[in-house]
Amino acid sequence: MTRTPEDTTLEQRTTAPATAAAGPSRRRLGPAAVWQTVGPLAVFVALFALVSALNPAFLGGGLRILALQATTILLVALGQAMVLHVGSIDLSNAAMAILSAIVLAMTLGPLAAAAPLVCIALMTAVGAVNGALVAYAQVPSFALTLGTLGILQAAALVVSDATTVYVTANREVLAPLFGTAMVGLPAGFWVAVVLAVLLWVLLRSTRLGQALTAVGLNETGALFSGLRTRRLKVLAFALSGFLAGVAGVMIIAQAGAASSFGLGSDLLLPGIAAAIVGGTAITGGVTNPIGVVFGALTVALIPIAAAAVGVTPQAQSLVYGAAIMVAVALTMTRRNRGVVK
Repeated sequence: MTRTPEDTTLEQRTTAPATAAAGPSRRRLGPAAVWQTVGPLAVFVALFALVSALNPAFLGGGLRILALQATTILLVALGQAMVLHVGSIDLSNAAMAILSAIVLAMTLGPLAAAAPLVCIALMTAVGAVNGALVAYAQVPSFALTLGTLGILQAAALVVSDATTVYVTANREVLAPLFGTAMVGLPAGFWVAVVLAVLLWVLLRSTRLGQALTAVGLNETGALFSGLRTRRLKVLAFALSGFLAGVAGVMIIAQAGAASSFGLGSDLLLPGIAAAIVGGTAITGGVTNPIGVVFGALTVALIPIAAAAVGVTPQAQSLVYGAAIMVAVALTMTRRNRGVVK
């Protein structure tokens, strides 16, 4: 029987979803899947045990301090993980968090409880614009978000007049985030954990999450299967902006002030490191938001562990870089890839 071009196209469309769905099952047997499942927790437990052995006093209130430091890292890392999940990268989400914090510090007085919502909505819109430019204008995400990073940093400097902006009123609106504790850990950290759980449910139990995974695993196959890949990319970047906006709220809740050089100004590298150490594959399609929680805790623990073993603060970026390289090697699948770029 003679095959027509229409038959070939139909076969591609019907087999593409199956190919995308089969991707995760093939990965389960590899080291990448093992790392994603138990690696982040195992690394955190081992590092925590090392620090506790070298400094027994850390067992007292160390976990609470660690959760405090990990909250903003976790939120930025979750946003980064969602963008990595669709095969892109967002270099601007840490700058969004800073700008969100500065705007919140300036508006919390006049707007009170509405100010956090305004800031989160603003950053979500910025993220969606990033996604639209990547998806519809076909601008590579690395180049685009690098440009957005510069724009947002300049905007933060202009808006803050290159100074620290302090909250002048209504700080009590955000006080419960770090003024109250649940199981000994600040409520703000649990908010971030709940968001991680919701993202886990989204990716594992909804059609929308499965569509995002299909884009990350095989964008061409997802397109042939009828998925609106461009809208899915916009959604991923919008989620990154949303989480960056929440991170800005956490910065103000912790410090009561914001600046382009203060708390949160160095979130980019830790955020990327936490996402990848948490089991997010840089090649796309493989993300475990629960693992990102432990990735963020591990990254927050690195400066403490480095100090405990005698590494100077100036060399901490080397530790972050090494963690990223090792985690990428463990999460990246090389099966069916002739060339790694």
